[in-house]
Formats: sequence, structure tokens, C-alpha cells
Amino acid sequence: MKTQVAIIGAGPAGLLLGQLLHRAGIDAVIVEQRSAAYVQARIRAGLLEQGTADLLDQAGVGKRLRAEGLVHTGLELAWSGRRHRIDLTKLTGRSVIIYGQTEVTKDLMEARAAAGAKTFYEADGVRVLQFNSSSPSVEFQIGGKKLAIEADFIAGCDGFHGVCRASVPAEAIRVYERLYPFGWLGILADTPPVSEELIYLSHERGFALCTMRSRTRSRHYLQCPSSEQVEDWPDERFWAELRRRLDAETAAKLVTGPSIEKSIAPLRSFVCEPMRFGRLFLAGDAAHIVPPTGAKGLNLAASDVRFLAEAFDAYYRKKDESGLDAYSARALARVWKAERFSWWMTKLMHLFPEEGEFGRKMQLAELDYLMGSAAAQTAFAENYTGLPY
Repeated sequence: MKTQVAIIGAGPAGLLLGQLLHRAGIDAVIVEQRSAAYVQARIRAGLLEQGTADLLDQAGVGKRLRAEGLVHTGLELAWSGRRHRIDLTKLTGRSVIIYGQTEVTKDLMEARAAAGAKTFYEADGVRVLQFNSSSPSVEFQIGGKKLAIEADFIAGCDGFHGVCRASVPAEAIRVYERLYPFGWLGILADTPPVSEELIYLSHERGFALCTMRSRTRSRHYLQCPSSEQVEDWPDERFWAELRRRLDAETAAKLVTGPSIEKSIAPLRSFVCEPMRFGRLFLAGDAAHIVPPTGAKGLNLAASDVRFLAEAFDAYYRKKDESGLDAYSARALARVWKAERFSWWMTKLMHLFPEEGEFGRKMQLAELDYLMGSAAAQTAFAENYTGLPY
């Protein structure tokens, strides 16, 4: 089989790239290790920057997002029993949209099926070969049958644990990483959100976040030690701990209920450089991971895809390779700014026991300064709603 671009990974990054290339008249085949049902059911991010929403419109999959997504013009930071609002739209003219990654994936999968574009699910033993030559290829098995795809280029959208980055020789890649000593315990419940906007909480017992997926479905998170197990947290314990960290007014409004999903996500900051290796291009989590505090993971993947789709389009329409040559530097410039903001916000809101009382006093001083400075709030809002492409 031959194609112009072989995309490894059918998560949002791979599916969005495939959709943008299809609309540009570029043939692309997607190869995914998991089943279609597994991919669609994964529960991940739920906040889209305005630029990401606009890109989904460009891809022709924004109709349901615009109809069902919850537009947020602000958010709240809470500490010392008080809540303080940052007006994102007033400060930047931009907003964010709550629309779950599961829904984004569903929209993209339906669009790909409607286009009749080829996707191989449940692909075993995926290998990316000869990507430093002019004739890269992908080999894999489906139901024990060996298949091969010859391509002009390979796009590695297969996540942090995927085969693409792992196939790059160690001497050709540089990795920057920081692991955090805690995780996010998340719970999804069919209960009304405690607030119309997100609440980020800095508390002596640890960070908490109150968010949502819809007007009837809540998503809440608690900072917990990385050694904790989901089994250690029955629903009753989770709700009781969340209530302890909330201010009294918010705690009184909290509606609890049985969880429909519960998990612990480790936190890490990770970047690999470069993001291009011959005719192999990395995008999304294959190249970088951010702590979820700044809500940048899916949005960074979308910006990578935008840069890559533009570069492929210029190559096939005009034989212009400048976009491909500039892809890694262009993507990494935005990646590092998002890494900085996510790291800063994680440091600001989470409990770092090793930093003691001095560290806590620095957090409180920073929070007080942020809410007392229009300039600081504007910088926060610019980063949170998404830096320019």
C-alpha cells in the first residue's frame, strides 16, 4: 500500500491531522494500536483554547462543539477560604471552551469514516522504517496478517509511550524531563458542577480542581501522593476530602454522587528535541508532556498538527519544503512557552511538602500579587487562553 503521509496514532492529534490533510487533498493513512472503541472511550482533557476550537472549525468538525461546548469567559483561583475571579475575555478578548476530548475524538472519527479515509485499528507490532531515507515505510500486523505502507512522510502522533520516538537513535534526540512527586486523582460523576466556571484551589492539604464536562456532568481532581492507588479512594473518601479543601460557600453547594470513572494521573514535564528526524515528524504527546494544571496538553497537540498540516500542504501544492524544515523550531517555540506556564501554574497551586513553610508563604504572596495586578492577570489570561500561533 502507498500513501503520501502515514500517521501513527488515532488519538486527537492523528485524527485531526488526517482530517486537515484530507480537506487539503492529501492522502493519509492512520495506523493505531488500540481498537476504535478504546480510542473513543478514553477520558482525557476537556478544555479547548480558542485557537484549537477555530482549528476544529477549519477541519470541518466544529458544528457540535459550537452547539454543545460551554464557553467560559473566566475562571476562579481559591486559597485561604476565598475565591478570586480572573476575567479572561476582558483581559484578552478571548475565551476557552469546555468540550471533552472524548467528544473531539468522536467528531473526528465520524468525519474520517464519512470521508472513507483508511484507518487500521488494532495494529500489532508497528514499526517505522527507513525514515532517514527518501522512502520511509510502516510495517504492522492485523489479525496475524503482515501489512506494509510506503509513504512520503511519517507523522508520529502515537503518544508518550508510542513507537515513533522510541525508534529514533538515542544520539539523535535530546530529552528534557521533570517528574513531580504527586499525581491528580480524578473523578467523573453525573452531578451538576459546583460552579459555572472552573475553580483552581491552593490548599494546605493539597491542590484541587473543580471542572465539568457538561451542565450535568462534573470532573473533579485532588492532588495526592504518587504512591496512592485508586483503590485507596472510595467515592466517600474523595468527596469528603474535596469538601475539606473547598471554601465553606462552595462546599455547601457541592453535590456528590457515584463515580462513573476514577483514575490517578502522574504529573511530568517532558520535551524532546528536535521534533523532526528525516521524514519522521513527531506531534503531540510523542514529543512533549505538560502537567495538566495549565490545560495545555490537547491544545499543544493541536498547534503541532496545525504547523505540520500547513507544511505538508505547502510541500504538495508548491513543492515548498520550508515549512517542513521549520516545523521543529516553530513547534518547539510554542511548546516551551506552554511548558513554562504549566510548570509555573503547577508550582503556584500545588503543595510541595519539601519546600516547607517558606515555600507556602511564597505561593500565597504570588497569589496575592496576581490578584492585585492587572498586568499579572493579563499575562496569566494570555497564556491560559492560548498564545498566538
